[in-house]
Amino acid sequence: MEDSHCTSAKEALHGHGDENHPFLNNVSDAKGNELCDKNLALYEEELDVRPKVSSLLSKLVNYTNLPQGSREHEEEEQMGGQSRKKVLRAPRMGTMMGVYLPCLQNILGVILFLRLPWIVGTAGVLQALLIVLMCCCCTLLTAISMSAIATNGVVPAGGSYFMISRSLGPEFGGAVGLCFYLGTTFAGAMYILGAIEILLKYMAPEAAIFHSSDAADDTSAMLNNMRLYGTIFLTFMALVEFVGVKFVNKFASLFLACVILSILSIYVGVVKSAFHPPTFPICLLGNRTLSRHQFDVCAKTIVEGNTTVATRLWELFCNTTDLTDTCDNYFVYNNVTEVQAIPGLGSGILKDNLWSTYKEKGAFLEKPFVAAVDAWPKENMNLYALTDITTSLMVLLGIFFPSVTGIMAGSNRSGDLKDAQKSIPVGTIFAIVTTSLVYFSSVVLLGSCVEGVVLRDKFGDTVNKNLVVGILSWPSPWVIVIGSFFSTFGAGLQSLTGAPRLLQAIAKDNIISFLQVFSHGKANGEPTWALLFTVLMAECGILIASLDMVAPILSMFFLMCYLFVNLACALQTLLRTPNWRPRFKYYHWALSFLGMSICLALMFISSWYYALLAMFIAGMIYKYIEYQGAEKEWGDGIRGLSLSAARYALLRLEEGPPHTKNWRPQLLVLMKLDDSLHVRYPRLLTFASQLKAGKGLTIVGSVIKGSFLENVAETQAAEQTIKNMMDIEKVKGFCQVVIASKVREGIFHLIQSCGLGGMKHNTVVMGWPYGWRRNEDPRSLKIFIDTVRCVTAAHQALLVPKNVSFYPSNHERYLEGSIDVWWIVHDGGLLMLLPFLLKQHKVWKKCNIRIFTVAEMDDNSIQMKKDLKKFLYHLRIEADVEVVEMQSTDISAYTYERTLMMEQRSQMLKQIRLTRAERMREAQLIKDRHSLVRMGSLYSDEEECTETVETIQMTWTKERCEKEKEYRGRSHFGDLMNLKPNQSNVRRMHTAVKLNEVIVERSHDAKLVLLNMPGPPKNVDGDENYMEFLEVLTEGLERVLLVRGGGREVITIYS
Repeated sequence: MEDSHCTSAKEALHGHGDENHPFLNNVSDAKGNELCDKNLALYEEELDVRPKVSSLLSKLVNYTNLPQGSREHEEEEQMGGQSRKKVLRAPRMGTMMGVYLPCLQNILGVILFLRLPWIVGTAGVLQALLIVLMCCCCTLLTAISMSAIATNGVVPAGGSYFMISRSLGPEFGGAVGLCFYLGTTFAGAMYILGAIEILLKYMAPEAAIFHSSDAADDTSAMLNNMRLYGTIFLTFMALVEFVGVKFVNKFASLFLACVILSILSIYVGVVKSAFHPPTFPICLLGNRTLSRHQFDVCAKTIVEGNTTVATRLWELFCNTTDLTDTCDNYFVYNNVTEVQAIPGLGSGILKDNLWSTYKEKGAFLEKPFVAAVDAWPKENMNLYALTDITTSLMVLLGIFFPSVTGIMAGSNRSGDLKDAQKSIPVGTIFAIVTTSLVYFSSVVLLGSCVEGVVLRDKFGDTVNKNLVVGILSWPSPWVIVIGSFFSTFGAGLQSLTGAPRLLQAIAKDNIISFLQVFSHGKANGEPTWALLFTVLMAECGILIASLDMVAPILSMFFLMCYLFVNLACALQTLLRTPNWRPRFKYYHWALSFLGMSICLALMFISSWYYALLAMFIAGMIYKYIEYQGAEKEWGDGIRGLSLSAARYALLRLEEGPPHTKNWRPQLLVLMKLDDSLHVRYPRLLTFASQLKAGKGLTIVGSVIKGSFLENVAETQAAEQTIKNMMDIEKVKGFCQVVIASKVREGIFHLIQSCGLGGMKHNTVVMGWPYGWRRNEDPRSLKIFIDTVRCVTAAHQALLVPKNVSFYPSNHERYLEGSIDVWWIVHDGGLLMLLPFLLKQHKVWKKCNIRIFTVAEMDDNSIQMKKDLKKFLYHLRIEADVEVVEMQSTDISAYTYERTLMMEQRSQMLKQIRLTRAERMREAQLIKDRHSLVRMGSLYSDEEECTETVETIQMTWTKERCEKEKEYRGRSHFGDLMNLKPNQSNVRRMHTAVKLNEVIVERSHDAKLVLLNMPGPPKNVDGDENYMEFLEVLTEGLERVLLVRGGGREVITIYS
């Protein structure tokens, strides 16, 4: 036996095995003998679908990271050998080159060189330290959360987007992923604007093409220059990206060197200023700072020879060189003084720069504690250094925050790292600590070395159009100017490199259908279409043309991304999912919540309207993905949170039954499938969707007859068929298909066990057995009636739509008509509640409700109508009320004949079935002549008795043998003509006929008739008569809903 198995295994290894064992065919020849290991003979039948541990470990050891944007490794493994194999270069980058330096390059950039001195001068050293502290705390806490997520398993290339989407699910993943993409794209636009500002303000002002006719205000001309040059730069960068990203990577080291050299030159300049401050005088008129580039001498007059002559400054303020003419009043009454822009590290200027100096737009840059005489009118504004925007702590916070972003540069390179789980936490946190020290020290050193009015001068007008940090640096201001230009240009290239790949990764996940076009690219994987779209989005930022306006926008998107990283870590930690086992241990859910709170606070502090806009965009994307139906299952934290919330809610529901005010029909829809596993009556689902309108619980159940071990595949196919039909009919609920040896038992199991805890059905919806009269087989009839008995015993409500194929679809509208309720017996108020629920749906919304009740001879019909109206008024249900008086009449000949025909038919069917059973018994007697001797205890119910001759099993007893002889001695059909109907059946038929006459007369044109369903007989011999009564009761009505209450009140008049 073992030898034969080994032989077959070896044949499989050489390609001759069975096609049903693909695992064997994929095993290498060297490992063929492993399948014949006698120690694992007990598991030899499972080795084709469950590999040995050694095989599994060898696969894990040879695991390599997937390229960015590719599908998850689970899907890649499912493709098996059919997928095209790619040779991937082994990742070789360590912590320093792979994480630390890229993060350093992305964090330190344009804001440090262009805006940090202005922020220090405007906010003061103390508030500037507060701004830096808040931003750095935000990024540090986010980095801790990100490190925990990144070390919780292998992170394929895709980095931050992969972590967020797989931790928070496709809805949040898509929303936050797009926000992160927009933030990265606008960061590229911001870096380009920064580079253009350096070019046109400090490197080559003469390169400006547009010039303002008003010398006092050249803002509009400057914005147009920014737009033009920004578009040119963006186009050039796009061409570089299109040619190949390898050129960007080659120059990455150069750009990083520019950043480091520029920062070092600042520190060297600070140290030098303590001993030999650079000479950069600024000119003050009174306490107002003058724009120095328009004149050379800071004085009103100078002496040339023995003559006092006017300077260029006098000429600018007085429009003449004549010293006797009238001048600007402020110029006349105030003195001109000159102070050093950089007093030096030991000058004690720090105490003057501690406090904030917020100004309105167009205000003068004034030096405090300097005497000045104010004068009106304000003239020659173009000669002063003025503020260009209104400043506040919130504005400065929004502008500064982009300078601390870039912490995810390392995680984005996870596919190139040797050990991503070690490098990402260490490199990212050390990069944040390093840059935080740079920012903190820069704030203190700038406040200790530079004059306050110079710090508040954003564009260097007071120091002859020089970059403020440039005049502090050593050996020359050009070191900072050129270094910051190239570093900013490089950061822009890096952003435009990462953003298209991020968009391509989102598109390849196929969670946002309209982004599918961006998943394609060139043959080498370059995202061409994503790059074009990114360029268009970046051009929108370029057209804004103001670095101070673009910075808060990308701050919002980055803050939202960081917020959800913290949320993902907090959720995973609190839910304690079994898969949450990060190698990075220095995290806590409280730190994640603190980081999330800081992100949210920074969003609204910096710009509340941008925060609302970013949240609105993310919310719209979330709802779109949810509406489209995200089919991705990533084991995310939101699913875990939903599971915990569901568990908590179910435990709360277990505390007791729902109050009458909270009762609503929780449906179990018993769905019948044909032999091809197609839904027999889809309008049952239509009716369920109209009744529920998306509220409450709906379970669609079905039964497949057979053995579970043999019909598992059929169960899955049936569930998928039902789910597809539920989607078509817009039924939100669950599907459950069971396999049972008998359909009746399967239905009983569904009624007993569907649902979980307090979330169980209380109402059963089932179809009408239309062929029960034509079918000699009584099983369908018995299944229906036994189901009615089972539902009644379970104290659940029952709804039986008759002629369900005539019920309206969800696309129809009833613009008029009525829903008629025939309230015969009290069922707990279910008959009143159902039409109200149906009217909530658009199909039945225009229909009126009419309620009919039946009064007998001894009832006061007028008082009944008044009481019913009052009852409906308290129920807050608008309906027309009518009391129908049932006259006490004698039983008609038609009723008698109808009852007689019913009983004759019932007896005839019984005799036909007995005759059929008799033929099978005789065949069995011939087959087994010793059957009378055998005494057994086998039992065969009705379903088994109607099987074919080949499968029947009969066991005879003496009593049954005597009855059989007696039966053969009687005539089979002779007594049918002499049969007299049972009086009880005659009375029931009389009631059914009279009620039907009244109902058809009043409700023949109703769109739907709701009617109390009589209970089944206790004696099973009357089942066929019961069905006949129901047929007579509903005869002549197009759409009928038979309703049977569950034995409890479901509606109340109380609030």
